[in-house]
Amino acid sequence: MFEKFTASAREVVRGAVACADRTGSGTVGEEELLLALLDREGTPAAGALAALGVTARRAAVTEALAQARRRGDPPSEVSADTVALAGLGIDVEEIVSRVEAEHGVGALARPKARGRFGRRPFSREAKSVLERSLRIALGRGEKHIGDEHLLLALTTGTGVATAVLADHGVTRAEVERVLAEPSRAA
Repeated sequence: MFEKFTASAREVVRGAVACADRTGSGTVGEEELLLALLDREGTPAAGALAALGVTARRAAVTEALAQARRRGDPPSEVSADTVALAGLGIDVEEIVSRVEAEHGVGALARPKARGRFGRRPFSREAKSVLERSLRIALGRGEKHIGDEHLLLALTTGTGVATAVLADHGVTRAEVERVLAEPSRAA
């Protein structure tokens, strides 16, 4: 599959690995893929994110991803569990603060892991994003996988990155609309 990746898409994957190294994440997840996309300039995905105002709100996106990581939120349960617990009078942020005060910042984050040969493994969710990007490219009749396909794949999942993007107005429909604009065609 990676032979179909454009140079830009490969840079996103390499950037996601570097991001996992910087944040201390045990695996390369969809969150790291999103952060790596936000680092890009002059590519279809970078243009779409800028047109949708996400680049200007990078700090808010990064903070939302960090908060989810800090709480140890599993994908697709970020807000549902928090809302359900709040309904029972349980303040998740208060619990996270207490645990971190006792055990250190990030104590609830996913455990660190290393793959074979010391490489960071890709999480199941990140692998799913890569597979969806292939399906999206094929569905659009395109023979390559660009960073725009990775962005589209991130908007169709059920994980933390998808929720954060949606909270910032980035949906598959919006990304496709922006990518279809003549000035963004690449």
